[in-house]
Amino acid sequence: MDDELEDSPPRRSRGQLAVWVEEFLTQGHAVAGTIKVVDQEDADGQDTGLVVMNLRNTKASIYMQPRGYDDPLWEATLTARPDDLTLSPHDMASLAAELVIAGNLCSFLQFKSLEWDRQSGRHD
Repeated sequence: MDDELEDSPPRRSRGQLAVWVEEFLTQGHAVAGTIKVVDQEDADGQDTGLVVMNLRNTKASIYMQPRGYDDPLWEATLTARPDDLTLSPHDMASLAAELVIAGNLCSFLQFKSLEWDRQSGRHD
C-alpha cells in the first residue's frame, strides 16, 4: 500500500457529509445540541470533512470520522474536559440521550459510507 495513503481516511468530502447530516436531521432525531460539518484535510491536503456534534448538556463535543484509509468503520471521539462533571439525575439522563443520538449519527454515517462505497464507480 502507498505510504501516503496509509494515514488517509476514506475520502468523504465536506459537501457529501453535509448532505448526509442533513438527511439524518430530516429523519426527526431529537438533537439537543448542534451538529456541523467542518473542514478537515487528510495527509494529502484533500478536504475530507469532519462531523462535529456540540453537546448541549456539557461543554464537550463529539467528532466523527472513518477509522482509517480503506476502513469501512467509523469512530466517535468525545473531547476531553478540564474538570469533573457533576450532574443532576435529569441532566445525566439528558446527556445520555445526547450520546445515544451521537451513536445513531455515527452509525448512520457509517451506513451511508458503506452504501457510497458500494456505488463507487457510478458517481460522476
